[in-house]
Amino acid sequence: MEKSKLAATNEKIADAVVGGYQKIEKGVVDGYQKIESSVTDAFQKVEDGFVNRFLTHEGETVDDAKKRLAEAQAQREAAAAQAGAHPGSDAEKAGVEKSPETASVSAEADPQKI
Repeated sequence: MEKSKLAATNEKIADAVVGGYQKIEKGVVDGYQKIESSVTDAFQKVEDGFVNRFLTHEGETVDDAKKRLAEAQAQREAAAAQAGAHPGSDAEKAGVEKSPETASVSAEADPQKI
């Protein structure tokens, strides 16, 4: 049984619509990937510049400084985990006592905690 002219025309239209959609999708995805790549590259340049200017020691490369900083961060997180605190938690959760200056600020903020 042959397809009717209406079914054949419908199939051609469907193919054209799908093809158009795929072209648009490819353009959008490619555009997003270009933007993402340029933003990541720019961020990397800014990060490297900051590390180079403020965080490197004398004669140390940017990569060496990043490795040193990552190791120091890992040590801090390990120490916090041993103390039973979650990395990034405030000092009170980590069991660190407040200094008198901090305690007075807290008392001013909430007088019932004195």
